[in-house]
Amino acid sequence: MAAIVLKGSKLVKSMGLELATRAAALTAEYAIPKLTIVRIGDRPDDEAYERGAAKRCEALGIACDARVFSADISNEAFLDAFNQINGDAAIHGILVMSPLPAGIDQQAVKNMIDPVKDVDCMSPVNMAKIYSGDVTGHAPCTPSAVMELLRFNGINISGRRVVIVGRSLVVGRPLAMLMLVEHATLTICHTRTRELAAECRNADILIAAAGRAGMIGAEHIKPGAVVIDVGINVSEDGSLLGDVDYQAASEEAGYITPVPGGVGAVTSTILARNTLNACEHAKWGYSSRPLCHCGLDSSAGD
Repeated sequence: MAAIVLKGSKLVKSMGLELATRAAALTAEYAIPKLTIVRIGDRPDDEAYERGAAKRCEALGIACDARVFSADISNEAFLDAFNQINGDAAIHGILVMSPLPAGIDQQAVKNMIDPVKDVDCMSPVNMAKIYSGDVTGHAPCTPSAVMELLRFNGINISGRRVVIVGRSLVVGRPLAMLMLVEHATLTICHTRTRELAAECRNADILIAAAGRAGMIGAEHIKPGAVVIDVGINVSEDGSLLGDVDYQAASEEAGYITPVPGGVGAVTSTILARNTLNACEHAKWGYSSRPLCHCGLDSSAGD
């Protein structure tokens, strides 16, 4: 039996009314919420994400602009420009497309970014908060989208075996922390894991986030498992591909997310939500609600 498709559009629609209402209130009472996307060079995957984020923000009443720099910009020039963006009071959220080119000091950018404006958890301050269960920091957008998608579809995490394929600081590691808070029994794998298929077949919930198109096939999936595809890979013809071989996996999985139209659609909405949270923080001088909505609870225990 074919898998049930978990489309992001239903969740996006569910979240949209509240976010649009909040954006309108901020615009009327304080300022137009604004997200600035910072990009160096012209990577197709970065451009695809940027277009989706801009479209979603604008639909909700959030201003979104992109500051694009030449791939050969010097470290000094970029850091100077970034410092100006970071200090601009009209900008409430900043998304830096990473990884940055080899000549740019990415750690310096991480240390510079205002944690309140850091809407995708680049700052060590926000990352530390996620690992300590502190809800006053922004959680990364993609891991947050995964959690929201599972929650919206009534998929229980507590006590279930979750395998994450991918260990990046952007997705794999913070997602692992969010999963642990929800009491998942967790395994983290990666592209060098021996007998990867066997590890994956143990999963009740399998999350592919390694950044390799089609690397997860039917042989990786336990019959009836939930398969969440976080991968966004651009093919030679410009189409988007996930880390999961969708057609093959659909024959084994119980639930599956498509690419595009799955996690990515929700990610841009989480980015918009984080920008609104940051704008509210700027308005009131404190957060009127937790910056992180992921159910973090430092008292989760053993």
